[in-house]
Amino acid sequence: MGDWRLWFLTRDRIKAVSVDDVKRVASAYLKPDNRTVGIFIPTENPDRSEIPPVPDVMAVVKDYKGQQNIAMGEDFDPSPSNIDARTSRTTLANGGKVALLSKKTRGESVRATIVMRIGDEKSLANKGTAGSFVGSMLDKGTTKMTRQQIKDEFDRLKANVRFFGSATIVSVSIETTRPNLVEVLNLATSVLKDASFPADEFEKLKNEQLANIEASRSEPQALASLKFQKHINPYAKSDPRYVESFDEQVASIKAITLDEVKKFHKGFYGGSAGLTIAVVGDFDQAVIQKMINDSYGNWKSPAPYTRLENKVFKVETVNESIETPDKANAMFMAGYRFELRDNNPDYPALVLGHFMLGGGFLNSRLATRIRQKDGLSYGVGSGFSAGSLDNSASFTAYAIYAPENADKLEVAFKEEIQKVISEGFTADEVAAAKSGWLQNQSVGRSQDAQLTSTLSNGLFLDRKMDWNEKLEKNVSDLTVEQINSAMKNHLDPSKINIVKAGDFAKSKK
Repeated sequence: MGDWRLWFLTRDRIKAVSVDDVKRVASAYLKPDNRTVGIFIPTENPDRSEIPPVPDVMAVVKDYKGQQNIAMGEDFDPSPSNIDARTSRTTLANGGKVALLSKKTRGESVRATIVMRIGDEKSLANKGTAGSFVGSMLDKGTTKMTRQQIKDEFDRLKANVRFFGSATIVSVSIETTRPNLVEVLNLATSVLKDASFPADEFEKLKNEQLANIEASRSEPQALASLKFQKHINPYAKSDPRYVESFDEQVASIKAITLDEVKKFHKGFYGGSAGLTIAVVGDFDQAVIQKMINDSYGNWKSPAPYTRLENKVFKVETVNESIETPDKANAMFMAGYRFELRDNNPDYPALVLGHFMLGGGFLNSRLATRIRQKDGLSYGVGSGFSAGSLDNSASFTAYAIYAPENADKLEVAFKEEIQKVISEGFTADEVAAAKSGWLQNQSVGRSQDAQLTSTLSNGLFLDRKMDWNEKLEKNVSDLTVEQINSAMKNHLDPSKINIVKAGDFAKSKK
């Protein structure tokens, strides 16, 4: 405690305590929200576990023989040229596109992704909530199977299958093995086509989402992210990409009906020019191609599909704080949208420049300064992306930190942004970043889950892996001057919006 005389001081203070003191302290500290309750219920005849004696290990293992080895897979070359050479690309009768890359994998593993892009701006107006509910309810039951039966069947097939859906896009992520792939794909297709949307599951989902919203109302990360996205993406309220406030989300969920959900599924789900299917791993290519042709080739979308264009809105730059009482951590969000496509000559330089600014978890400019040197943040980073079809790019940054460090963190963030613009990066930084970024690309292509997604996106964009190869060469050939010039031309501090959420009032006290 620091000093032996405190024992006597405490004794004297206890003597002076009054009843009113006890009531005041009890009122201040013994609050129901801080309470943890445990209940011990004794039993008359407890069923105890008896630990058996330790056996003789040598006697146990003397006759042991290992099981049959699993398939080890091939030494696959993840270069873009080899991936293109090994990939079969076809177009279905309904306009959907398929990419199949068959190879030997450890344990005969296989990955697949099914993506449906649906509707257009006019037909999807005011249907954002209905679309998201359909996506969330796909695996909650079909015309022939209950939710539990679907889950049990996927478990039997040793498959990890996840369904995602919004008003504009639906995707299925599949992980399984060669012997089970056909059955898994058939079941996933049945879920997409024959979802039944049980009334009890619908009400359960509504209650879950409402509970999640209430839990998020006081969370710094949720509040800052919502405020930030709502500001930089001010789509019209009828647009399915409109960012709803928490109150608007609650109103939309309470108003949605099961009939609207069923109508959305019936009116929009189907194969079309927006359908892409990619499979990577150990499988019989001829069998899977035929199965996809039979299951999806004639499945047409009830409504025409036209891609929704991503827009860059001119918004007033803001720097706002949101109070979240009693929260130990605070959230910092920063960034802005600007016009740029990934065919811009500056794109490769911006990719590597932003990788050095905030893309590395421990060795980026922001991480080195804010996390390691100043010790202001538990996690910090930034990202950059540019559209492939639309003239729309974004720069975003984040930090998780203690509220009392808010001012210092913002100063450090702005200083590092300004240093990139005024001083640029060094030759050593660029050399290390090129090595790290290029290695990340190679590792990503060697991971079947990521490769499956890359091939699926390539089908939609009408790009093969040679596009990635060209980008990597352009990044590898960059000079320090090119990177610094691109960052100076496109990184604009005056446009950076900042939103912070945390218990700042308490920290100031």
